[in-house]
Amino acid sequence: MTVTTIGIAGAGIMGHGIAQAAATAGIDVVLHDIDERLLRKGIDAVEKRLRGSVEKGKLSGEEARRVLERIAPAPQITALEKADFIIEAIVEDVNVKKRLFEELDGLCPHATILASNTSSISITKIAAFTKRRDRVIGMHFFNPPPVMQLVEAVCGLETGEETLAAAITLGEKMGKKVIRINDSPGFAVNRILLPMINEAVFALMEGVASKEAIDRSMQLGANHPMGPLALADLIGLDTCLAILEVLHRELGDSKYRPCPLLRKMVDGGRLGRKSGRGFYEYC
Repeated sequence: MTVTTIGIAGAGIMGHGIAQAAATAGIDVVLHDIDERLLRKGIDAVEKRLRGSVEKGKLSGEEARRVLERIAPAPQITALEKADFIIEAIVEDVNVKKRLFEELDGLCPHATILASNTSSISITKIAAFTKRRDRVIGMHFFNPPPVMQLVEAVCGLETGEETLAAAITLGEKMGKKVIRINDSPGFAVNRILLPMINEAVFALMEGVASKEAIDRSMQLGANHPMGPLALADLIGLDTCLAILEVLHRELGDSKYRPCPLLRKMVDGGRLGRKSGRGFYEYC
């Protein structure tokens, strides 16, 4: 299968980041969001990053212009109909995803592959919302998508080999390393990463050490480029909580129980970088 145009549903941090990575690889992108303000904000963020790359000598002004021209903003979901491959990058809520996948399934030709950038929700469950279960797959990118190399290609119970091959080819064209993962709560990375982040929050709550000491200890003691609390801020504390809730519910093991402090911070709107304040403050 040759993919010439991809559609992206959701223009938030992950959505517009994936759009930039695809457009940089020469792929035409239709970027959709029902919130026109968020759509404009996403395009502006891509333009700002491209401008920074030009200033650093990584791209020419002409190259940056061509990348931006490959991204077509679309407030109407019907614009996704012409895409060969669609990647959903909306809120991590299974009911919201259900409505979107049902709509996309009715809108798009049967040959169109529907992918989800979900970080924890079952691809088998998402595929069941459609009449094309063999053409649904997880493509889990990591933040920020233009920089991070890994993509988890997550196969649901009925994901077809042709669908997997198309996802791998697309990811590799975007310059990513694509790893096949079988459908399981949290997949591979978040199954391992989120319990570590959660334990760091417990350590902070219990007064084991300050947030700076916890992060520095993992940077210096485990050679991590970023401490777990700073990483949680980057991911988004609401996203971390959502993933932990899926792990706790689906695996039924108390070791995945979200730390009360994490839940309290999300309830208080301290979501990390996206809100300007999490474990740290961001201007």
